[in-house]
Amino acid sequence: MPPLSSSWILALVLLAPAAAALLLCVVPAAQAVWVRRIAVLATGASLAGALTIFFHYNRALAGYQYEMLVPWISSLGISFHLGVDGIGTTLVLLHALCAFCGVLISYAITDRVKEYYIFYLVLITGVFGVFTSLDVFFIYFFYEMAVIPMYPLIGIWGSDVKEHGMVRFSKEYAAMKLTIYLTAGAVLALVGLLWLYASSGLQTSDLVALEHHFSLTPLAPHLQRMIFPLLVIGFGVIAPMWPFHSWSPIGHAAAPSAVSMLHAGVLMKLGSYAILRLAVSLMPDGARLWLPWLAGLCVMNIIYGGLVAMAQKDLKLIIGYSSSSHMGYVLLGIAVLTPVGLNGAVLLMFAHGLMTALAFALVGHVYDQTHTRYLPELGGLAKSLPFIATCGVIAAMASSGLPGFANFVAELLVIVGAWDQYRLQAVLAVLGVVITSVYMLRLVRGTFFGQANESLPHARDATTPFARLPYLILTGALLAVGCWPKPLISLIDLSTRPIIARIARAQAAAPGVGSTWRESY
Repeated sequence: MPPLSSSWILALVLLAPAAAALLLCVVPAAQAVWVRRIAVLATGASLAGALTIFFHYNRALAGYQYEMLVPWISSLGISFHLGVDGIGTTLVLLHALCAFCGVLISYAITDRVKEYYIFYLVLITGVFGVFTSLDVFFIYFFYEMAVIPMYPLIGIWGSDVKEHGMVRFSKEYAAMKLTIYLTAGAVLALVGLLWLYASSGLQTSDLVALEHHFSLTPLAPHLQRMIFPLLVIGFGVIAPMWPFHSWSPIGHAAAPSAVSMLHAGVLMKLGSYAILRLAVSLMPDGARLWLPWLAGLCVMNIIYGGLVAMAQKDLKLIIGYSSSSHMGYVLLGIAVLTPVGLNGAVLLMFAHGLMTALAFALVGHVYDQTHTRYLPELGGLAKSLPFIATCGVIAAMASSGLPGFANFVAELLVIVGAWDQYRLQAVLAVLGVVITSVYMLRLVRGTFFGQANESLPHARDATTPFARLPYLILTGALLAVGCWPKPLISLIDLSTRPIIARIARAQAAAPGVGSTWRESY
C-alpha cells in the first residue's frame, strides 16, 4: 500500500464534491457565479486527484492501493474503507473526466442554479463512492446516493420529449419511471447482499476480507446459485440489461444535458461494475452457472437496442438506445470470463463513458441553440456550428467503432474474447457494429449536413476556449486511449486476472458445475 499520506488523495477525490455541496448550502442563491466556481473547483480537485492516482498507481505491487480504513459499526463489521485497484482506478478517472466536463456544460443552466449544483454534486459524490468503497455496505449506500438525485434533476431541470409538436412523454414521467425501476432493482440487490452477508459467517461487510475468505473457503455452491441472480438482475437494471432497460433511454432524453452525460457516461456503469465486483468475484460457482444466460440476454441489448435506435427521430433517444446497445458489449465481455473479454469490458466502460458523454454534450448544445432535438427539423448546422459539427462527426466515428478510438479497441477485445465460447453472440455483436454505423451516420447527416431549416433560430457555435474545453477533453481522451491503449489495458489486466484465477479454482474444485449450461450456448 502507498504511504499513509497518499491515502488521502482518494479521500480528496470522493469528498471534494461532497464538501462543495455542503458549502453551496450556505452560499446565497443570487451568487450564481460563485456557485459555478465552487462546483468547478471541487470537480477539478477530484480530476487532479484521479489523474494522480492513475499515473502513480504501483503496477508492480498491484492489488488495492491508496487505502483508508476508518471503523464505523464494529459490531456489524462495517467500516469506511476506501481503496482502488486497476478497475477502480480506471472508472474513477472516467467519472472524474465526465463530472468535470459536466459541470462546465451545466453553465447552460440558468434556473435555480444553486439547487441544481447541489443535487449534481451529490450525484457525483455517490458515483465516486461506489468506485472507491471497499465495504459492501458503503458500496450500496453510495449506489443509492447516486440514484436519488436523478429524480429532482430530471423532474425539475429536464425537458419533455416531443414529436411532431406533441409531447411524447413528460419529464415527470421519465423521472418517476427511472426512480421506480432503479429502486426496485436496488431492493432486489439488497436482498442478495444481506443473504451473502449472513451466509459468509464472518460478520463483516469488508470486501477485502470477503474476497480473501471466499478464496480459501468458497460459499456453498447452492447458495451461490441462488444469490448470484439476485445481484445480477438487481444491479443489471441500471446496467441496463434487457428486458429491464426501458427506463434508460427515456431518462436520457428527458434529463438536462450534463445529467445525461453522467447518466449514460458513468451511472450505467455502476451496474456492470457491481456485477463484476460483488457477484462474479465473490461467487465463481454462481458465475459459471448463470453467466451463459447473461451472454444470451446481452445480445438483445446489442441488436434490439441498435434497431430501436435506428427508428428514433429524437437525438437524445437515438443516443439513449445506442447506450443500451453498447452496454450489451460490456455484459458480453463479463460473461466471457477470460482476460481478453474482461479487459475489453472494463475498457469499453471507459470508452463508452467518454463517447456518450461527448454525444450528449453536443446534443445539448444543438438543443440550446435550435430549441429542437427532432431530427426532421434539423439540417445544415455544420455551416453555423463548425466546431460542434466536427466533434459530432468524431463522436459518431467513435460510437461506430472506427480504428483510432478507444471504442474500437474495447469492442475488438470483447468480440475476440467471445469467439471461442459464444461464437453466435460474437457474430451478432459484429452485426451490432454495423447497425451502430447506420444510425450514427444518419444522425450526423440529418443534423449537420443536407438542406438547412431556415425556420430555425440562428445557431451560435462554441467559439471561446472555455466553451470548447469539455469537448476537447473528452475527444482528446478518446483519441489518446484509442491510439495508445496499452497503459490502460495493462492497468485493468492487473485486476481482472485475479478474478479469472478465482473462477479457475472453482472450476478445478467442481469441474462439472455449469458445464451443461455453457454447452447449451
